[in-house]
Amino acid sequence: MKTSDHKIDQIHAFFSLIRPFTLVAPLIVSISIMIASFYYQQTSQQLFNVFFLLIIPGSLSLAILNGASNALNQATDYRTDSICKPYRPIPRGILSVKQAKNVAVALYAVAIGLASFVHLNFFILILAITVFTVTYSLFPRMKDKLFFNQLWIAIPRGFLGILASWSVFGSVFQPVALIIAGIAALFLFGGSITKDITDSTADKKTGTHTLVNTFGVKKAAVFSFPFLFFPFLLIPAAIDAGFLPVEYWALTFLAIPGFYIFRLLVNQQRSSRFFENTSAWTVMYATYFIYAVMFSLLSLVSSTF
Repeated sequence: MKTSDHKIDQIHAFFSLIRPFTLVAPLIVSISIMIASFYYQQTSQQLFNVFFLLIIPGSLSLAILNGASNALNQATDYRTDSICKPYRPIPRGILSVKQAKNVAVALYAVAIGLASFVHLNFFILILAITVFTVTYSLFPRMKDKLFFNQLWIAIPRGFLGILASWSVFGSVFQPVALIIAGIAALFLFGGSITKDITDSTADKKTGTHTLVNTFGVKKAAVFSFPFLFFPFLLIPAAIDAGFLPVEYWALTFLAIPGFYIFRLLVNQQRSSRFFENTSAWTVMYATYFIYAVMFSLLSLVSSTF
C-alpha cells in the first residue's frame, strides 16, 4: 500500500474511532442548554459577548469528551467489535488498541483543558463526566454490569451533561436545571438499550450483560417503556407545582416519540450501517436532541414575556 493511501486510511480510521455523527448531539444539546441558561438568568450581558468566550469552549469540551469516550470504548471493546462490527478500524488492523487509547487520552486532555477556560463549577462537572465515561469502559467496567451500564450512560450524558451546560450561566441547584436534567437522565436510562440490540450476541460472548441479551428485546422494551414515555409527563406536574415556567408544557409532547421508540423496539427494526444502530436508536437520539433545542427556544420565550 502506498504511504499516501495508508495515511488516508488512518485519517478515515480516526473519524471512525470518534464517530463524528454522535458528537453532533452533545454539541447542539450543550449549546442549546447554555443559551437556555443564559436567557433564564435574564443577565444583562450580551449573548454575542459570551458566545465565543464561554459557550464555544464549553460545548466543544462536552462534544470532544464524547469523542474521547467513543475512542476508549472501541479500544476496550475490540473483541466485541470483531464479531459484530468487523468494519471498525481496530478489527480491520488499521489502528492498534494502543493507538486508540492514545487518541482517547489526547481527546480527554483537550476536553478538560477547554473546560478550564469556562469556570471552576463547569470544570468539576466535566471531571465528573470523565470519571463516569472512563469507568464505563475500564475498571470497574460498568458496561458489563446489568442496569449499571444504563445508569453509567444516563448520569454523565443526561444528568451531568445538562447540569454542566446549565452551570455556564446558572446554578446547578436551580429547580429548572435539576428537573430538566433529571428527565433527560430517566429518558436515556430507558433509551440506552436501543444501542444494545445490534451488539446483543457479541456482548453475551464477551461477558457484557445487558437487558437485551439477558431478557430479550421485547421484555427489555417493556421494562424501558416507562422511562421513554412517563418522564415527559412530569413536566405538567412540575409546572403546576411552580418549579417550571408554564411555557415548558410543550415538552410534554415528546412522550409521543417515546412511545414510537417502544414500538420500534418491539418490532426489532434492523440496524443501519450508516448510523451503526437501529431505527429505535436514531429516533431516541433525535428525541434527546429536540428536547434540548425546544427547551432552549421555550426558555427564550419565557424570558421575553
